[in-house]
Amino acid sequence: MNYLITIIGPTAIGKTALSIQLAQHFNCAIISCDSRQFFKEMKIGTAVPNAEELAAAPHYFIQNKSIFEPYSVGDFESEALQQLDKLFQENPIQIMVGGSGLYVDAVLKGFDEFPDIDASIRDEINAHYDELGIQYLQNTLKELDPDYYQKISIENPQTLQNPQRMKRFVEVCIGTGKPYSSYIGKRKNQRNFTPIIIGLEANREKMYERINQRVDIMLQQGLVEEAYSLYPNKNLNALQTVGYRELFDYFDNKITLEFAIEEIKKNTRRFAKRQLTWFKRLENAKWFDFKTNTTSIIDYIQSKIN
Repeated sequence: MNYLITIIGPTAIGKTALSIQLAQHFNCAIISCDSRQFFKEMKIGTAVPNAEELAAAPHYFIQNKSIFEPYSVGDFESEALQQLDKLFQENPIQIMVGGSGLYVDAVLKGFDEFPDIDASIRDEINAHYDELGIQYLQNTLKELDPDYYQKISIENPQTLQNPQRMKRFVEVCIGTGKPYSSYIGKRKNQRNFTPIIIGLEANREKMYERINQRVDIMLQQGLVEEAYSLYPNKNLNALQTVGYRELFDYFDNKITLEFAIEEIKKNTRRFAKRQLTWFKRLENAKWFDFKTNTTSIIDYIQSKIN
């Protein structure tokens, strides 16, 4: 039996440190599923593990791609499962860690299958979006799949502001003549491992304090300079993320540096809240306070394996 110890939780909660301690205890590797740490050009703003941490255990999917390469969650699912197959041959216990909920889901459960959609429909939706904006996508989804619109309004409202996701929902509705939600949950993806899901959390005050401290450390490490080096490519999809977007606005003279820094902290706190909302949906996750002794967490893992 193979086991994938999966460490989840909000940003800056201590997932990296715990993953390394567990990897050393179980003598195994770490699969990173932080969708921002894939990109080698984004080091400081994504809190990539430092050289000492990376040397403490074998790591995969950290700074292995370029921001100029297209890389989807489906690509990651395929590559991560292939890597895990190899690792499980050496040790039936492996570790996955990261704060990107969609990428965690991809490895643990996979995705539903959708029919191919004619490219002309996608072009038509893009044209309407360019003319009418995000409200066109929202209204269309609300009309064609009211149940799904209601679901994401409650569970993940920021998705309603995400053009790429919304375009996908709408194109499936129009291209198939069926609600997007009618395709969800139909496919059962087989996995050759049992997940043991460990969640780390803290009270909101402590979580926000840790986030603010992390942003200050990133700034000391040279986040502004890193963002400036990426500024010419600010429209790339990989760079549409907290920590860079705000500094791009500063470089565009839209806001002051001081305001940009406060926005980074505020938006990171909001991101952490969304992460928790996403992860709290995962069944069979065992949540621990971030200060919990690692020995107690190992005892829990052993109880699930034995």
